[in-house]
This record gives sequence, C-alpha cells and structure tokens, in this order.
Amino acid sequence: MNVRRALSIGIFALGCLPFLLGRATAAQQAAARVGAQESAQQKLLDAGEKRFHANCGRCHQSPHKFPPRMVMTIERHMRVRATLTDEDMRAIVAYLTLAVLAAREHPR
Repeated sequence: MNVRRALSIGIFALGCLPFLLGRATAAQQAAARVGAQESAQQKLLDAGEKRFHANCGRCHQSPHKFPPRMVMTIERHMRVRATLTDEDMRAIVAYLTLAVLAAREHPR
C-alpha cells in the first residue's frame, strides 16, 4: 500500500512539474518586462534631466513640484522661448512629471 501511495504521489508531482515550470517562466518573463520598463523609464528620466539643465537650467532652478497638468501648460509656453524640439519637450515633460510622481511615492 505504501508503494502505491508513493508511486501515485510521484506521478502526481511529475504531472504538476510542467505547470510549475511554466509559472516560474511566466514570472521571470514578467519580471524581465518590468525591469525593461523601469530601464526605459530611467533612460527617459536621465535624458529629460540633461535637457532640462541644458535648456531650462539657464534661467530656472531645479525642477519645481508642479502637477503634471501644469507642467504641460508651462512647457508649451516655454517651448517657444527656449526653441525646444518636440523630442526635447517630451523628455523634459516626462522628467518633470515622473520626478514629481516619484517624489510623492518616496518622500524624503
């Protein structure tokens, strides 16, 4: 009787193995996607910070904590004065809005 029980547990475990391996692989893929998104977001933040300091830093201090809606309005007005490209504007807006959101999530 113990042999049958051990055998049935072993067969059950083997039957579950592909499911468990598939779940681990799916979890690893999800973690890789999250890591890639964070990496892309960090690159955008870095590019936005460089462009902010190169273009906006001439007249303005480090980024103020404006709501994202205000950032877009400010950026539209300043785009003409600072002769920013669309790419510069997107990077700076992303930097300012993501910096504000990060500051809200992780206050110092």
